[in-house]
Amino acid sequence: MRLVLLFGLLWALLGNPFIALLVILIVIYLLDRRFVGLTPSVTKPIRRRNRIAALRRELDANPSNSGSRMELARLLLERKNFNIALQTLEPLKESGVMEESAEFWDDYGTSLLYSGKPQEGEAAIEKALELNPRVKYGQPHLRLAALKADRDKAAALRHLETFSQIQSSSCEGYYRMGLLLKDLERSGEAKQAFEEGLRLYRMLPKYKRRQERRWALLSKMRLRSL
Repeated sequence: MRLVLLFGLLWALLGNPFIALLVILIVIYLLDRRFVGLTPSVTKPIRRRNRIAALRRELDANPSNSGSRMELARLLLERKNFNIALQTLEPLKESGVMEESAEFWDDYGTSLLYSGKPQEGEAAIEKALELNPRVKYGQPHLRLAALKADRDKAAALRHLETFSQIQSSSCEGYYRMGLLLKDLERSGEAKQAFEEGLRLYRMLPKYKRRQERRWALLSKMRLRSL
């Protein structure tokens, strides 16, 4: 109702319903980016593209710069350019310079996972967790849980539980656990997981709520469908 009233007011002020609608959409987008984060950032892809170009120039001048190579691979993973990310990381694997780096093995494994080599990817991510069980604040456990969700739900659940232990203030783990439990037709436990995520969200300090609001809203939406 408020949006309808706002639309009518803007239409009267601006004299054009399409401009009024555009203004409302822009306001909604800005509010979401500021307080929720469900919509994608408009500027992030541009900044990422510029950074990728800069890193490629650096590697052309100095191919042995492992730091720049790792950063470039991560940005390519964000863009879902998995094959190119894998090609970027291969020289580091061949040289052995990052052999003891858990972050490298997680990135390398993720590249393999989505480049048609799931078994090799899983093994690489498992190696990352052997080197450092808490690498990237437990994010590799989420990747393995997603990978195993269809073929080994018990193992996927274990990874989610481990992630929740590492990220005790993360609503994402409870949300993903709820989804998996729902797939297992364990609706009661799924409901508990979503509710626990919401309970955790309410206990978080304000600065942390901004990061977790998306998962809290998604958990709330899932609860309504149970």
